[in-house]
Amino acid sequence: MICLASLIFAVQDAVSRHLGSLYPPVFVTMLRYWFFAVFAVVMAARGPGGLRGALRSPHPVAQTVRGLILAFEVVLMLIAFVKLGIVETHAVFTVAPLLVVALSGPMLGERIGWRRWVAVGVGFIGVLVVLQPGFRVFSPWAILPLVSALMFAVYALLTRRVSAEDSALVSFVWTGVAGAVGITLAGIWFAEPIARADWPWMGALCLTGAAGHYLLIRAYELAEASSLQPFAYTQLVWVSLIGVFLLGERVAPNVILGMVIIVGAGLFTWWRTLRVQRADSGR
Repeated sequence: MICLASLIFAVQDAVSRHLGSLYPPVFVTMLRYWFFAVFAVVMAARGPGGLRGALRSPHPVAQTVRGLILAFEVVLMLIAFVKLGIVETHAVFTVAPLLVVALSGPMLGERIGWRRWVAVGVGFIGVLVVLQPGFRVFSPWAILPLVSALMFAVYALLTRRVSAEDSALVSFVWTGVAGAVGITLAGIWFAEPIARADWPWMGALCLTGAAGHYLLIRAYELAEASSLQPFAYTQLVWVSLIGVFLLGERVAPNVILGMVIIVGAGLFTWWRTLRVQRADSGR
């Protein structure tokens, strides 16, 4: 399920890139979030406790902030897709799990050993390999996937904080509703008519988003998040294939090398985290 979700999200990114090149990214994200919110509300209404139960959270502020951060992170990623391409954007964004490790200390008070700190440093070396500052004209747009990765890391850590008392469904509903409200306040000013030929693409964007998130929820219901994390990296493979063969993007050798370094560092931190957790639990 996690591998299929990764494929669907890669397709969604390609569709986002297409629509983002034709319409304001914040407007495209707003329409996507409207569908996302409706989908989340319908799922909650069918669940135990109904919609009222899904909206009942002891952390309304944190849940709202989560939803807003993710919505505007999506906008930044969409702009990066248009300006940089989906392959190079994802090559840099892959550093997000390492940022989660780096921020888990100050945000959650978790202890991070020197080995994982070294892995975080190696991951950022991979980012430098991708961007090659000093060897080519540095695009100011390259900062967008880095900022997006930072925002996603904060979103992930806030999710971890509220998950002690809120179920996955509760967080899912808050993500959709809070994100939809926030992005509407920003995106409604950029609304414009959508050409008839583009409505199927917009429909595909909404459907892939709903299907991907549904598969993620089901996957996390069936297995621990730590055991699924390595499979999420398959999205990078799908993005690269779609970018090269369908969108005509060129993948430079430094981008491939940087991706390998970042993913390797990410897998090491995942493995090391599992070792620490098992040692703490006495297994």
